[in-house]
Amino acid sequence: MRVVSPIPNVHASYPKVAQPAGRTEWPRWPKAIGLFAVAVLREWCRRSRERTQLASLDDRMLRDIGVTRGEVLAEINKPFWRR
Repeated sequence: MRVVSPIPNVHASYPKVAQPAGRTEWPRWPKAIGLFAVAVLREWCRRSRERTQLASLDDRMLRDIGVTRGEVLAEINKPFWRR
């Protein structure tokens, strides 16, 4: 016994899209670009976090690590995307 659906198959009326021979998945470059973007964002977050921590150090701690207050000011005034 064959069951007939009252809802027509609308997908059957769409034209078929030709697929390249042997290609069953998306190219790899979009994934690589996404991974690169994630790595860049992580680096920017790390820089921002480190500069905030550096700004919170007092003069005694800066002397311990061998950094002057002027070097700290120069570093913390950089935008997060600049090295």
